[in-house]
Amino acid sequence: MIKESTGAGTNVAIESADLVPIEADPMDAVKVLNLAKKTYSKTIQNLLWATGYNVVAIPLAAGVLSAWGIVLSPAIGALLMSL
Repeated sequence: MIKESTGAGTNVAIESADLVPIEADPMDAVKVLNLAKKTYSKTIQNLLWATGYNVVAIPLAAGVLSAWGIVLSPAIGALLMSL
């Protein structure tokens, strides 16, 4: 038989939760939702920028336009990607 302490369930809930309210203010939930929306939109923005960059830079680095003298060194491509 395993004996649990009175607060063990609460501790498990706190450890497994993504968010634990500290105060009893319901507006904190609204703030968290707003932060989540902003985070999501920033993630989408970053994905769009990365996709746009890769659509242009990867073919250039691969030499697709080398017949016209347009070549992007893979090293320069990697440097630009980090910017």
